[in-house]
Amino acid sequence: MEALALPSLNSLPVSCSNLKKRGFANYPRRLHHCKFYQQSTFKFNGTHRSHFNVIKMQSDSNDYELKQMRDMAAAKKRWDSLIREGKVKVLMPREAGYAIQLSDKTLLDVRPSTEHKKAWVKGSTWIPIFDFDDKLDPGTLSRKVASFMMGGWWSGVPTVSYNSRFLTEVQEKFPKDADLILACQKGLRSLAACELLYNAGYRNLFWVQGGLDAAEEEDLVREGPQPLKFAGIGGLSEFLGWTDQQRVAGAKEGWGYRLVYSARLVAVFLAADVLFIGAQQLGHYIQELRSH
Repeated sequence: MEALALPSLNSLPVSCSNLKKRGFANYPRRLHHCKFYQQSTFKFNGTHRSHFNVIKMQSDSNDYELKQMRDMAAAKKRWDSLIREGKVKVLMPREAGYAIQLSDKTLLDVRPSTEHKKAWVKGSTWIPIFDFDDKLDPGTLSRKVASFMMGGWWSGVPTVSYNSRFLTEVQEKFPKDADLILACQKGLRSLAACELLYNAGYRNLFWVQGGLDAAEEEDLVREGPQPLKFAGIGGLSEFLGWTDQQRVAGAKEGWGYRLVYSARLVAVFLAADVLFIGAQQLGHYIQELRSH
């Protein structure tokens, strides 16, 4: 979509967990995208050419960031309007649970597969609006590298792209007068999906505010190996137990729960020390070989 209309999101990575850094805590944003320039097109020596590329990449990243912030502001106005005018009804997770059980409304789960496979609501229908991007073309690889370097290693957020069949799949399964409750992990992508479906003619749309992150275990009937709140975490932060969700769980579970993650932290430091010492020893060994 233009100004965050969905087609323009195709093949662009989305990271909902990093929004707070730019003040858009309640709306989705795409990750930085750096354009890599072919070094062979420049006549400078290697050092100058490298510096020029870094400057160009930073400039492109800043321009792209500014464009995304403008897109988010435009999207915020549209989504606020949908809710304010009653075109999309707002439900809290517990209210959504009641509506599913008592009114036979359908929960439409629009999360990517990486989140859905960890936990899902029993009886829900899964059609991702964005899903894991497994392509290996140069553009996708550059986005994956940028995503990893800008926090993906810590948060575990994968590179995703717009599912061009989302609307088609929804239309194949649900008539325009169906009551649909849309949910994602944080309540961001589901709001974008609400806009897309409303524009396609769906009029009985309900949005789960805060997403499944805001749901308590008793609010919705869960299936899957992990709690609903844990479906959106990953990376090194999850391994070390440093996510907000794990801190809350640790406060409830007590010292036994925290001890597991404390042990993992100690193991990470020990492994880092071993690698550092090993690298030093290897460096000394290589120097000795050269001296002989």
